Amino acid sequence: MKLIIAEKNDAARQIAERLSTGKPKKDKVYNTAIYRFEWKGEECVTIGLAGHILAPDFCDSVLFDKKLGWYSVTEDGEMLPADMPDGLARPPYDTKRKPFLADGISIKGWKLESLPYLTWAPVIKLPAEKELIRSLKNLAKKSDSVIIATDFDREGELIGSDALNKVREVAPDLPVARARYSSFTKAEITQAFDNLVSLDQNLADAGESRQHIDLIWGAVLTRYLTLAKFGGFGNVRSAGRVQTPTLALVVERERERMAFVPEDYWQIRGMGAAQGAAEDDRFKIAHKTTRFTDKDAAETAYGHVDGATTATVAAVTKRSRKQQPPTPFATTSLQAAAAAEGISPARTMRIAESLYMAGLISYPRVDNTVYPATLDLGAVVSDLAKINPALAPVCKKVLAGPMKPTRGKVETTDHPPIYPTGEGDPSTLDGGQRKLYDLIARRFLATLMGPATIENTKLELDVNGEPFVASGDVLVTPGFREAYPYGLKRDEQMPPLEQGDTVDVFDIKLEAKQTEPPARYSQGKLVQEMEKRGLGTKSTRASIIERLYAVRYLKNDPVEPSQLGIAIIDALSQFAPRITSPDMTSELDGDMTRVERGEDTEEHVVTHSRALLAGVLDELLKHTQELGDAISDAVTADARVGACPKCGKDLVMKTSAKTRGSFIGCMGWPDCDVTYPVPSGVKVSPLEGEAAVCPECGAPRIKCQPFRQKASRFA
Repeated sequence: MKLIIAEKNDAARQIAERLSTGKPKKDKVYNTAIYRFEWKGEECVTIGLAGHILAPDFCDSVLFDKKLGWYSVTEDGEMLPADMPDGLARPPYDTKRKPFLADGISIKGWKLESLPYLTWAPVIKLPAEKELIRSLKNLAKKSDSVIIATDFDREGELIGSDALNKVREVAPDLPVARARYSSFTKAEITQAFDNLVSLDQNLADAGESRQHIDLIWGAVLTRYLTLAKFGGFGNVRSAGRVQTPTLALVVERERERMAFVPEDYWQIRGMGAAQGAAEDDRFKIAHKTTRFTDKDAAETAYGHVDGATTATVAAVTKRSRKQQPPTPFATTSLQAAAAAEGISPARTMRIAESLYMAGLISYPRVDNTVYPATLDLGAVVSDLAKINPALAPVCKKVLAGPMKPTRGKVETTDHPPIYPTGEGDPSTLDGGQRKLYDLIARRFLATLMGPATIENTKLELDVNGEPFVASGDVLVTPGFREAYPYGLKRDEQMPPLEQGDTVDVFDIKLEAKQTEPPARYSQGKLVQEMEKRGLGTKSTRASIIERLYAVRYLKNDPVEPSQLGIAIIDALSQFAPRITSPDMTSELDGDMTRVERGEDTEEHVVTHSRALLAGVLDELLKHTQELGDAISDAVTADARVGACPKCGKDLVMKTSAKTRGSFIGCMGWPDCDVTYPVPSGVKVSPLEGEAAVCPECGAPRIKCQPFRQKASRFA
């Protein structure tokens, strides 16, 4: 029997359906769904994982022995050496208070004294999906060979490698191959399984390097920030090697806005129309001096045209320009385009993943912007016309040619750019799925079409001796715009006028204005800026932004930092500026890329990252009190859920010193004893406006949201 390991259950089902000579039979091993089928005369079974089946973690402690040195012990009794720097204190210690132990340091509890040891603690991998691992081993014992068919990227290769390691525990000599594919079309899956390759261990090691580095940095920095100003509040203050410099980008832009000094300027604008034209045919006119910076000059010019009713056409100029078709979608450009249509980057990736699993689009986590020569573009267009009647007329024009696909700047060989497969049934989609699918399908067609031609008509007008201008764009030749209307401005048709003609003018006004500060990032623009600065990867950027919203460092869209987010970055910038800069994160990502290429090792890269973190932590620990004071007000504000109905002081989320459970208490304690219980296992946030206070008892109303579930309201 041939065992095929896919990343998810849907992928296992899709592979079985595409390869099977008949209809696959759904079965179960323990409680795990599997799919049995015959392929090329051989019995096969596919099993879908649930993403990572192993999760990185730390042991409870690091211990020291004069002969063995530093080490940790797993639950199974395995001893793991720990490469601690010589400068760290060794037992025996002067105190027995945690985290200090008779023979080492406890790193399970959150204590500042343990953080230098946590930085160098060994990373272990614990079962995250015990039932799946049990089922996987059961099938492996009965199999003659195994094919890893997880997604082809760092994460997918690591998931496949971890699964293979579990298979090796019960079947060490089982032959192994790797299937690489970019979509769930029958042709793509068949081609992948007809041309099996080897698992890329360098790629898997790069994925594990990122996993370990993010765990270590996240654990150490999050614990430090939370402990620096604990105060009994329940909120954890998250930090990480990518999310912190990403937050710093947003705070930096907000600081620019705060420091911006607006400048006064004046504009003279009105409306114009051909004589006798209807009101709907009017067009905008403005003084040729776009902005007057001198108020007297603006008022003088306005005095000449105030009350004017006609103008003379001094000149008419027409110019045509070409608008080139867009390049194929990579992950970042898809996220930016979808954000402009109201779909956040994180939601875009969730929807794109569902479309990919349904076989409607190709793999959505890519950097490539050049279609490979092996992709039959014409066949995709033909198939697209059959399943999507609304696009059939455009598809027909594309097939009529000439078909010259555009090319982006990045060309890779792992996956093609994101494109619609031409399979499946788009008519079953609705809401966000349909919206994103249409965006991808239309972008694909646009990349195969010619440029659009836009004609601009510019009118120069004389209004009582003052020069005015008007202009309008008209789409003359649609080109790619027939398929891709996104971002296209509405036609502004100018009337057919000639030099010397008279036009009517209306409502000429002098407007006082001020210059605007730099715009905040939209989520789409932030993703692009992260890519530009080398922050995160195509697979992680959207989730990092979503995480910053979840911990209330960011709010609104366009993106705005919260008071706590600003305080965290300001404090870290003062006491450990390297952590807020993208440079160190880019350096570590570059290290991981070298692991992927076989130019460096996972062990060396992770050790290098630990050394960088140790340097950052040394500086932070010197300034714990100052940093805690710097974020104190923001921490209290973040924990606030409303005003106490008894004394009027702040009610805040607190953590019980005895039970470690959360509750709401008054900042006026001990003079005020008002407290409220809070359901366990929920995320609490205050309501705003009229809904924020109970009309009957005056208590604050809060939103309690179980993780990954809909919120409930409590008073």
